[in-house]
Amino acid sequence: MSYNTAELVCISSARLLEDGKVVFAGAGLPLLSAILAQKTHAKTLTILFEGGVIGPFVEPGKLPPSTNEQRCATRANMVLPTTDVLLLQQRGYVDYGFLGGAQVDQYGNINSSYIGDWDRPTVRLPGTGGGNDIASLSKVIVAMHHEKRRLVKKVDFITSPGYLSGGNSRKEAGLIAGGVLKVVTHLAIMGFDEEKGVMCLEGLQPGATVEKVKENTGFDLMVKDNLYEASAPTEEELRVLHILDPERRYTTARGE
Repeated sequence: MSYNTAELVCISSARLLEDGKVVFAGAGLPLLSAILAQKTHAKTLTILFEGGVIGPFVEPGKLPPSTNEQRCATRANMVLPTTDVLLLQQRGYVDYGFLGGAQVDQYGNINSSYIGDWDRPTVRLPGTGGGNDIASLSKVIVAMHHEKRRLVKKVDFITSPGYLSGGNSRKEAGLIAGGVLKVVTHLAIMGFDEEKGVMCLEGLQPGATVEKVKENTGFDLMVKDNLYEASAPTEEELRVLHILDPERRYTTARGE
């Protein structure tokens, strides 16, 4: 069964979410991936949304356009003020944060604020929302398209912190929990070296090569010795994905 790059990223990201865990999902593709995981292999996954929603079961085919929309609360366990949901992170109740970003650098710092100079940016982006809180307090999964202009040596602005400048810099800045766990793209699955706090290639998506990944990365990417090849999306995963997002709102194909 055929699939496009956005569907591949969505499904690969969803596979990282485990049954019985708690995930704070951001808007867009992370929202869809979290719901997909809940509908397939992670039946007891608890989803949190920035709008204060805890434990929703979003109706298939009726995806909310944002994490603050009323459809996010379908069959939810509870709806709290936003600050109370963020407090759950501070108290250690959230296993994963799930975000996207316009830029991610070698240390996992995420930019969703602007591209270019501060005074005269070439592109203005949506901004942080709850992204900074999520990245400061949770183990984060980032889902994005793999392009050199997006995987950069240094982001134009740190909207949501990764490992800052590497090494112990995150902890020295007072961020004693969390950190970026994985970056999932249509070419690769990347993790981070624990000591250096820098991104490293762990797995290749179907059909991708190390050379192609490096060619589309804006910095010198470390490669793990035990590199693996990820499995392609299954027919069942694609079937459920298409039921959840029949209009392809979040899974429109992107050029490579």
